[in-house]
Amino acid sequence: MQFKLLKSGYKKNADFYQAFVNERLTADSEFFSNEVVYFPSNKPFPIYMGVKKKGDKKQDFIDAIQVITSDYLQTSRELHFEEIVWHSYFVSCQREYIIEQYPDILESQADFENIVTKNFDWENYVYKCVLVAEYVADYSKDNAEQKLKLYNLVYDNLDLFNYIIKYPLFRNGDFVLKFLEVIDELKISDVMKAKIPNRPDLGKDERYGRRVILELNKSYPVILVPMLTKEELKIEVEKALALYYPQADSEK
Repeated sequence: MQFKLLKSGYKKNADFYQAFVNERLTADSEFFSNEVVYFPSNKPFPIYMGVKKKGDKKQDFIDAIQVITSDYLQTSRELHFEEIVWHSYFVSCQREYIIEQYPDILESQADFENIVTKNFDWENYVYKCVLVAEYVADYSKDNAEQKLKLYNLVYDNLDLFNYIIKYPLFRNGDFVLKFLEVIDELKISDVMKAKIPNRPDLGKDERYGRRVILELNKSYPVILVPMLTKEELKIEVEKALALYYPQADSEK
């Protein structure tokens, strides 16, 4: 599938949005450059699983990862991690599908910008799905059952996943997936998501999991956290959690 890249300046642009709504975003419109890129597929997939999306969001998340893995991941990282590439592709090649799935984008520029042209970072669902697709493909090779388990594990701990990938030190698939497996094996997922009570010194809405990740980050390079085995990582996670959740020691 070939399509032209957008020119810079389309974000927050009311004329660009109206051109999309009114079906005037043709390849020769003023908003596109002459640079052409290629995707190996034109298969649609869910691009948003936020509060305004109805239905099974977890299944949407898994479906998106699976389609990205099978149909898009073979492109270069420079392509499938480039924000303007995805934005150009969505408005050029997936307009009908996106409108069908997210009809509010025709009524609200804010919704359009939050779903279709959102910044390509940890808050963007497509960015997260591309990351997970890469991470799991490298981590589990051809084990389909393990892949599905990892997709579920990421979604069930999405707040932690979002927080981990904010740290450049931890933004590698081997560590992220080992960390989530540790949480699962220790059966502390609910604890990690919970708010820390009676600790105004830590700030508002502080969670155990976020403090654990912060402690692991602080321990580097004395402890080479990203290089730990899963069993070594379990020990460090339990130590960090015990600093804020004393029950962690008594429950062993």
